[in-house]
This record gives sequence, structure tokens and C-alpha cells, in this order.
Amino acid sequence: MKTIIPILAAVLAAGTIVVSATAQGGTLDDVRKRGYLQCGTSTGLAGFSAPDDKGVWRGIDIDWCHALAAAVLGDRDKIKIKNLTGKTNYTSLRSGAIDILSRTATWTFSRDTDLQLTFVGTYFYDGQGFIVPADLGVKSAKELDGASVCATTGSTSELNVADFFRANNISYEPVPMESYTEARAAYLAKRCDAFSTDGSGLAVMRASMNDPSAHVILPEVISKEPLSLVVRQGDDQWADIARWTLNLVIAAEEMGITSRNVREMRDKATNPEIRRMLGADRLQGLESLGLGTDWAVNVIEQVGNYGEIYARNIGPGTPLNIERGLNRQWKDGGLIYSRPFR
Repeated sequence: MKTIIPILAAVLAAGTIVVSATAQGGTLDDVRKRGYLQCGTSTGLAGFSAPDDKGVWRGIDIDWCHALAAAVLGDRDKIKIKNLTGKTNYTSLRSGAIDILSRTATWTFSRDTDLQLTFVGTYFYDGQGFIVPADLGVKSAKELDGASVCATTGSTSELNVADFFRANNISYEPVPMESYTEARAAYLAKRCDAFSTDGSGLAVMRASMNDPSAHVILPEVISKEPLSLVVRQGDDQWADIARWTLNLVIAAEEMGITSRNVREMRDKATNPEIRRMLGADRLQGLESLGLGTDWAVNVIEQVGNYGEIYARNIGPGTPLNIERGLNRQWKDGGLIYSRPFR
């Protein structure tokens, strides 16, 4: 037995090494061989992922895909969009049909532990609420006893609505819909009294209506909705690339690095962390990601920092005009916070 145990330990260790090496190379190698990133996103939510008047998909969720493509391929436009519903998004990721899910996906306990997926970082802090017609005369969600409520099936929205009504000991009639687009249409067709989704989605919806004043977003925020990028579990290298690409654009805003000045900052900055981030000095651990020293400059120059991404898609001055709120930098009282580049 004394002889067998060391041999068995060596075999197990060798197996661990093989598995790790396989996971380590997987998705990055696939993307580079294919020549483009397969990005899973929604069926349409203005400001996050929706086609413009020329049919080009734009939004915060799309920009994360552009950023990742810039990091690993050097070209933000080497992406292909796959539109997914709440029922198909996670299965598509697990099956390998997409390389990353960027679809306003809420990071929850059960999804993190049960679905064999990795949530790499929160890019938007949201919370769920309700919208109702103004002529319904409702001032609070607690007045919705007996109301019919539209929500997307297979989403946290559907579960949060059930929890809210149960916690407040009031009844409702669920009206499940396959997608945000269908739920919005059902609400506008008066197939339900209220529509419940993330606050950002409610703001998008109200802003797009012919008469926004005819609809009221109720004051209650009934959940926490930390929206995260998601990758398959077991490919640590790919998860790290996605995680640190997100950290990069957050850190860039904090340090005043923009799409316009990134090359000048790389060449002239004296701040040691900026020099490491932008490739002027060695960033220990970068080799493990399989990325070149120009990855950060490519991402920031081609896509921008976190503030630029937010401002052009949903910030003040856009039709949606969503204030930063919790999505301000930590120095400004928000929750957006990059891990150190050192």
C-alpha cells in the first residue's frame, strides 16, 4: 500500500495538470482560430443591446464584446452577435454556442453554483421595479393587490415579483413573456396592469413611449440586480481575460485615461500603475493571459473607458438619460471599483 499511494498521487496530479492545461487554452484558442468572438446578448434593450437605424447592434452589453475582441484579437469589430432569450442564454453558453454572455445577466447564488458558469464581475448595479399606466391611479407597488403583472420568464424578474407579492401578503396574476420585447408589447396592449423588470429597463421603456407622462415608475426597488459578464466554468484563463478587461476600463476612468489620450498616457505617464496597465512597464502575470502588451491600449482606444461607455449609451445627453447612481466610481460615492494592476 505504501508503494501504491505515491504512484496514485502522482497519477492524480498528472491528471490535474492535463485538465488544467486543457481548460487553460480552450476558449482563447478557439476565438483566435475562428477569427471572431461569439457574443450572446439580448433580443433587444435600447442602451444595452439593440440595433440602430442601420441595423448595427449597439449598447453597453455590446461594448463589452467589442472590448474583449479588442483585447484578444486587436480589433473591436471581430464579433458576431447571437440574440438570446432568458430561456436560452445559459444553455447556449454551456454548449459552446457563444464565448461570453453579455446580456444584463444578474449574478445570483443559484446561477453561480448550479449552472457550471463563472460570473466574472459586475458591470452595472441595478434593481427591479414596476411601471404602471398613470391612469391606474397606483402610487405604490403595495397597492397592486389583484393586479396582472408582465415579466420575462426564466429571469430573476419573474422570481422577484413572486417574492414581493408573497412577502407583502397580496395576490397577483402572473403574465409570463418570453422576452423583454414581448413583455413590453403585452403591457402596452393592456394585457397586464403592470410590467416589472430592472430599473434600467423600465427607464428605457418609459423613454421610448410616445407619451412617457402616461406611465409611472413606482418608487419601490424590490431587488438587487448586479449585472455581470458570464463565461463557462473551468476555463480560468478566459475568465481572467474577461474579468481584467472589465477591470481595465473601470481603472482607466478612475485614472483619467480615455480613448483620446491613451497613447499619450502610455508614453508620458509617470504613475507606475498606469505604466504597467498600458504596457510601458512589465505587468507581472500578463503572460499567463496570453495577451500582448498592447492589449490595454487596443481596448481603451477602440472602446473607451467605463465612463465613455456609459455616457454614449445611456448617460445624460442620450435619449435614456440614466444617471450614474450606484454606477459611479467608488471615489464619487458609487460601487464601481477596479482591482489593482500590480
